[in-house]
Amino acid sequence: MSTIFSKIAAGEIPSYRVAADERHYAFLDINPVAPGHVLVIPRKEDDYIFHLSDDDYQALTLFAKRVAEAIREAVPCKRVGVAVIGLEVPHTHIHLIPINTEADMDFSHKVELPAEEMEAIAKAIAAKFDELNA
Repeated sequence: MSTIFSKIAAGEIPSYRVAADERHYAFLDINPVAPGHVLVIPRKEDDYIFHLSDDDYQALTLFAKRVAEAIREAVPCKRVGVAVIGLEVPHTHIHLIPINTEADMDFSHKVELPAEEMEAIAKAIAAKFDELNA
């Protein structure tokens, strides 16, 4: 069974892509906690991050680190917070959220952004990702 995230990574469902490689895909969360909130997923489906092999876990974490660096360059923030909750979609995913305070990691608070702003943020992060990983 294919998850919604697998369909997004395969291009079957549109997304605001910010980075990708053969093993991973990163895209803007459509229900963000803050502008620039990114989800990082492995292309290989597994519903629990700690079920990943050591190699897959390390690769996902290192890819997320590179995406976080791009977010920090593209979106004004003090830090990029990281969270792994894993209850919303049965596919391992890491939340990367631009933050200025701990309160910015409140998942009960969502922001609504127009499509144009989502597109602009995605392009800015993608450009920084490409620049930092050239």
